[in-house]
Amino acid sequence: MVQVDPIDKLIRAALISDEESVLTLTHLLHHLRISVRELSEKSGIAQSSPYKILHGKGSPNFATLREIINALRQFYHGGEEDFIRLIAARQVLESVEDRVIDIEGHRRRVREYPVHTMEDAIVAAVRAGRGAPAIVCAPIVSSVIEQLVHIPVATIIPSESVKRAIEGAARKVWF
Repeated sequence: MVQVDPIDKLIRAALISDEESVLTLTHLLHHLRISVRELSEKSGIAQSSPYKILHGKGSPNFATLREIINALRQFYHGGEEDFIRLIAARQVLESVEDRVIDIEGHRRRVREYPVHTMEDAIVAAVRAGRGAPAIVCAPIVSSVIEQLVHIPVATIIPSESVKRAIEGAARKVWF
């Protein structure tokens, strides 16, 4: 099943009618968890403009619509920055040696979000989803995060550290 980009849906809706574009924009803002204030700040348009549009008090001109669409693309697609967001406990982040990775000749930065609870990880993921092109996180929160953000989520599979932890626990108990 092919999914239509929500930004494309907004463009189509704007071509159909004002009512359709209001419904689509309202749904998109709710879906991306973006406030009118955040949209206004990102797009550079006055906060009153999106409010008027959303309440059916006015139609956007092409320049305003273009600014709204560009801002929503930044929220939805995470911008064009070259970094991967790593969400993990401080101990895990301290063990990460490389803050820059090389993928097929392209250098990418790793930005870290230290978290202590599952709630912290979820909040960090929602924030990261608004600017990062991808997220790396622990398996315990990855399925929840995948449902909250619209960017790729990779799961940390700690095979060696799990083996070392099991061996360490066994030594403490039996040796």
